[in-house]
Order: sequence, then C-alpha cells, then structure tokens
Amino acid sequence: MGFLGIIVVFVMVFGGFILAGGHMSVILKSAPLELMIIGGAALGAYIIGNPMKTVKSGFKLALKAMTSKGPQKKDYLELLQMMFQLFQVFRKEGPQGIEKHIENPDQSDIFKAYPSVNKHHHAVAFICDTMKMTLSADLSPYDVDDLLDGDIQAIHAEEHMAQHAVQMAADGFPGLGIVAAVLGIVKTMAHLTEGVEKIGGLVAGALVGTMLGVFGAYGFIGPTATKMAADIDAEGRYLKCIKAAIVALQRGSPALVCIEYARRSITPEERPTFDELDKATKEIKKATAA
Repeated sequence: MGFLGIIVVFVMVFGGFILAGGHMSVILKSAPLELMIIGGAALGAYIIGNPMKTVKSGFKLALKAMTSKGPQKKDYLELLQMMFQLFQVFRKEGPQGIEKHIENPDQSDIFKAYPSVNKHHHAVAFICDTMKMTLSADLSPYDVDDLLDGDIQAIHAEEHMAQHAVQMAADGFPGLGIVAAVLGIVKTMAHLTEGVEKIGGLVAGALVGTMLGVFGAYGFIGPTATKMAADIDAEGRYLKCIKAAIVALQRGSPALVCIEYARRSITPEERPTFDELDKATKEIKKATAA
C-alpha cells in the first residue's frame, strides 16, 4: 500500500497545483538541485548521527514499510497450526522426539510445512532457542515469561533505533528545505540588476526548496517512519503470540490449550476464529494419525 500512497500524494499535491494554474516547469527545473542539497544534507546527517548498522537497518525497514502488510490472519493460523503440531510431538514423544525439530529446523518436516513461519523475522530462532532452554533447564513459567519478554525487547531494540533515526531525518527535512531556499535567495541577490522576470524566476526556484523540504518530511519520510513503527509493533505481537503458547506449555497445558492461549493474544482483526482453528487442528490430527 505504500506505493499507492505515494501516487495519491503526488496526484493530489501537484494535480491541485496544476489545476490552480501553476506551471510544473518551474518546479521541474529547480527540483534536481534543490533535492541534491536537501536530500544530500539529510543523508549526510543521517550517516553522521547513527552507527552504520542502524543506517543499513533504516533503509531496509523503510523499503519493507513500502511493501509489507505485516502478519495477516492466515499467517497467524499457520503459526498456530505449526505450534500445535510441534507441541503434539513434544507431548507424545517427549524431549527426544522434539529435539530433532528444534535442533535443525531447516530439516524439520514440521517447520518446512509452514513457509510463512520460516519467512518471519526471528520467529524460528525464537521458538527453537526457547524450547532448547526449557528442555535443558528447570525453568518455571514465570522464568520463561521474563526470558521471552527480554528477548522480544532486545530483538526490536535496534529496529526501534532505526525507526527513530528515520523519524529524525523527517523532522530535519523542513529545516534543510529552508537552507536550500536561503541559498537560492543568496544566489538571487547577485542578479538584482537583471529585471523583475529574472528575479521572479530565481525566487520561485528558491521557494521550491522550502516546498520540497516540507513536502518530503510530511508526505514521504515521516509517514514511512510511522509505518516502520507499526511494522515493528506487528512483529512484536507475532512474537508475543508465540510467547503465550510456550509459557502455557511450560505450565503443563495440553497442546490445544497452549495454542488457545496464543490465539487469544492476537488482535481481533487478525485472530482466527475458534472454529477455524478447531478445523485446522483436526486436520493435523488426521494427518498425523494416518
């Protein structure tokens, strides 16, 4: 939806400008150099103010914000199915039965059967590392709860830093637009003897800098940073769904109860219904019994 939003922004802003009698030639003539000043300064400041890993993460998350929808209902249903099957193996076969799956998830038939879980950032390691720990140490459900909370916080700490860095770049864009405009006025002052038409064109070009700074901040970079934050929160909710199931497992709950705890932790819009999950688990039971 991000690219659709970009199209809407361009059409509404510049379409309105043209309908009001404006001429795009002035903007098109000035925009390349103004964008070089504003964008280059913003990029330089972004690099100065952040470690390189945060810089790279910011670009990666920004691109993802333009294309990603976040975990959907079908993704959560697959996750619940996968955890149900994994927990069923654990209940029936014990630690030895589950060990081959969590030690080598790339080779596990269970993990292979649910591609959306494998594609999810951090999810497989989050599940496998936690189950390895619970099998090797006598942890209480409260210990596991605290462990997973800390893991989720650490996983997203760097991503939040990247999102904050992009938001700071957006906040700086209007100011850099003013810098570009002032430079345009400085340039104009050298042409005061060349007539009103010449001066008017130079002032118009300078004002394009101010417009591009504000336009870039509130039309593109700021909304992108907002979407990045929403994506990070969505990823966090996905991991918290896994956490709910694993904590329930550590309490000794049956597999079906574990995934019900997980299902109830999902927001209503994305949550599979009880009947949908019941149907999915029955299909798994039939498949494993065959």
